[in-house]
Amino acid sequence: MLEKLTFYVGVYLLLLHSKIKVSVSSTMLLTTEESAALQPYFDFDVQRNLTVTVGQTGFLHCRVERLGDKDVAWIRKRDLHILTTGSSTYTSDQRFQVIRPENSINWTLQIKYPQVRDSGVYECQINTEPKMSLSYELNVIELRARILGPSDIFVKSGSEIIMTCVIQQGPHDLGTVFWYKGNTLIESATQENIIHAVENQRITVETDWADGLTSRLKIRRAVQSDTGNYTCVPTMAKSSSVYAHVISGEHPAAMQHNAATTGRPVLSHASILLFYVTLLVHIVVSKQFKVWHNHDPR
Repeated sequence: MLEKLTFYVGVYLLLLHSKIKVSVSSTMLLTTEESAALQPYFDFDVQRNLTVTVGQTGFLHCRVERLGDKDVAWIRKRDLHILTTGSSTYTSDQRFQVIRPENSINWTLQIKYPQVRDSGVYECQINTEPKMSLSYELNVIELRARILGPSDIFVKSGSEIIMTCVIQQGPHDLGTVFWYKGNTLIESATQENIIHAVENQRITVETDWADGLTSRLKIRRAVQSDTGNYTCVPTMAKSSSVYAHVISGEHPAAMQHNAATTGRPVLSHASILLFYVTLLVHIVVSKQFKVWHNHDPR
């Protein structure tokens, strides 16, 4: 009888131990699942490869759900420099700032006046254990304007000068273009949308955005006072300059047609050199003739 009692007590204790073990395991599993369910996570439905032009403010958007008591930081990957933590900035470079409206899940890194050197990988991090991070690629490109043709334009007085400034299509709005002669802004009727006055304007500017950005400065009936340095100054790109020379009269051997640059007769560099060499020879011969004439015994 005692043996049977001992047997049943042993079986009961064994079953009780197994039940406790299963209960503890279930509780631990539930706790792990609940912990995972409460962890922060990134919203991957954001742009993570951003291209901007030099000087154009860039925004990297990081969206974190269920952040709880954790913090979000922005890290520059190339030197592991902490740019921001929470709403605070940890860099002396004031171009970097985090933007986060109250109670928002958006932690946006703003980069003002970006330069080519700012290109690279940036990480949005959450201070969990282990850390969670999401990488972003920032590309900063430098657009350059280009005035078609040579850097020096030679035209005869009374001709039309056409200077064409082009900027290839960039990642965003290309802005507009301003033309300067020296340090003076060239104002045109077309820039002010005074269409009816175009025919009476000797100097006009035409700008279009059909394929990139193209701006044409036209000077009709060029006079010598039009000689000078002309600069195409875009709002979103590096400027470009040419020098226009308006020449009175015409040297038959030096004038040639060049429609690709101005659409009017121009002087080539070789022809200009020939012209000045001929002029120099003429001056030397004239001086020599005077010397001979002064020494003539007659």
